[in-house]
Formats: sequence, C-alpha cells, structure tokens
Amino acid sequence: MVRMGVIGFGEWGPNHVRNFSSLPGVKVVGVADARQERLQAAAQQFEGLHTCSSHRELIDTFELQAVVIATPTSTHAPIIRDALDAGLHVLCEKPVCSTVEDARDIAARADESGRVVMVGHVFLFNSGIRKLRNLIETNELGTVRYLTARRTNLGPIRDDVNAAWDLASHDISIMNFLLNAHPAQVSAVGQGYLDRPLQDVAFLTLTYPDGILANVHVSWLDPVKVREITAVGTAKMVVWNDLSSLGPIQIFDKGVVLGRRYSDFGDFQLLARQGDVTIPHVPMEEPLRAQARQFVSDLSSGSCSISDARFGLGVVKVLTAADESMAQGGRPVPVEP
Repeated sequence: MVRMGVIGFGEWGPNHVRNFSSLPGVKVVGVADARQERLQAAAQQFEGLHTCSSHRELIDTFELQAVVIATPTSTHAPIIRDALDAGLHVLCEKPVCSTVEDARDIAARADESGRVVMVGHVFLFNSGIRKLRNLIETNELGTVRYLTARRTNLGPIRDDVNAAWDLASHDISIMNFLLNAHPAQVSAVGQGYLDRPLQDVAFLTLTYPDGILANVHVSWLDPVKVREITAVGTAKMVVWNDLSSLGPIQIFDKGVVLGRRYSDFGDFQLLARQGDVTIPHVPMEEPLRAQARQFVSDLSSGSCSISDARFGLGVVKVLTAADESMAQGGRPVPVEP
C-alpha cells in the first residue's frame, strides 16, 4: 500500500485526492493547507482524511511514501527539498520551480536521492497529445515544419505568475514532448492589462533544431476558451483540439506540390494538394488520472518515465528566456543548454 499526502487543497488538490484514492494499492492519508477553510472543505469532501496546517506536519506525522505538491509555484522548491530530505517520492504541479537555479538543484537532488520526482505537465498524459506524438514518431506527417498553439480563456487569472508561466508552460512541455527536443532560442512579447506587473497575454516564438518553428499564443483575457495545436508536416497536417466534440485529432491529407514548371511563364508553380480529412478514434481518459497511475507505476520501477525533474528544468529554462525576451521588447534570447 502506497501511503500518500497531498500538499495544497486549492483548485487541483481535490482532484489529486480523488484520482489517487481511486487507484488500487494507494491510500491518501492526509492533506496540508495553510487555510483553515480549505482543510474544513477537505474533511467534508473526503471522509477519514487527516488535515494538517503545514506540509512539515503532514510529512513528520504520518508514515508516507509520496506526496503531491499543489501549491503556488513560488513555494515548490522548499517543499520538494523537504520531501526529498524525508525520503519521499514527489509529484509536483507545473512548473517545477520559479527559477532555473532551483529547478537545477531539484533535478540534482532527485538524481542523488534515487526518488521519483515527476512534474505535473498533465497534457503529456492527454490521449489526443499522445496520438499526435505517435503520428509524428511514425512519420505519418512527414518532416515536421512548424507548430502553432493557442490556449485562451477568460480566467482563471493568477496573481503569482504571468500568463506564460501559467498557460504557455503547458504548450512548451507539449512541444518539447512532441519533438523530443528543446528550443535553442525564444522570442516573446507580452502585456499586462489588469494594472498589475504581470503579463495577461503573451506571444512566444520558439526555434527548435532543424529549423522547426513553434508559435504559442496564451491569454486569460479572451472571450473564447481554446486549447488547440496545429502541426504542419511535409506529408500531412494535424489539428489537436481538446474541446472538439468530433474528436481531439483531425488529420488533413493536404500539402503543397513543389517543383512543377509551366512553360507559359517559366517559374515554379506551387500547387495546393487537397485530400481527405480523417478523425481517428482516440480512447479518452482523464489526463490527471492517467498521470496518477503512471506516477504510482514509476514508484515500483524506481524511476520517472515521463516528465521527470530534468524535463521540468527544460521547461523552466524556456520560460525564463521568454521572460527575458519580453523584458527586452521581444529580442530573441538563447535558451540555456
């Protein structure tokens, strides 16, 4: 029996308790939160769940094997360190830390401790994203040329990180996952419209190896909720739409025919090739549950198979470079290797 604790019972904490409690061989022993009203909510929602006012109390009081950290980003690093020092495995909400220095330290500590540290980049467990990665890996799209992502909604509005750290962190993790690579540089612009020193909207352009470009638009000040990624290849094109009622993946058998010459004007003519649109069946599962199940499986093997601390470090490096670029008016900034 894996005995777990959940640190932070805000928006995501209840979902973690629910999902882990549903898995065989797992017992969620207790939760920790500094807010008394959230502890009362936890006790009412989950019968028999112990409540603590601090993560130290939760770690020190109960014989745990693992913890889930669902607290504000700025608090992640010290809590992860305390958990690892106590010999616990860790699943931490994204992003893993708010600085490259902390993220690098956490990755090193994870390696040294031999404990599993998974970063909760939950869209890596999304069935549609998994299907898109399979299409890329099996070369069904041909050579990937570029990716575009749009993630917008009216709220929820964060007061601890900007829209890039909150929203673009999802798409950066997805693109790194799809391409199995990290961007070499980032150019980003953003603006804050709510009279706070935080960007509410941001546009990022990432340059990946082999000339692959990726563009990300994020905003929590948009009237329409959108979660969409387009992948354009030399053979086919794909749209992942997480909110589509038809299915999350649409494959477009479209492209451009190159190199055809016409004698009447002597220039190369580029012709659009139109083909079928296919919507494959993608079995759906709650990504957070799939993530929880993988985390428990990783505890048995002793290593994190997806979204480990070093993967999380890579995302933080991109976000840090994006912040630097926004501060410099969009100037391209190299991503730390």
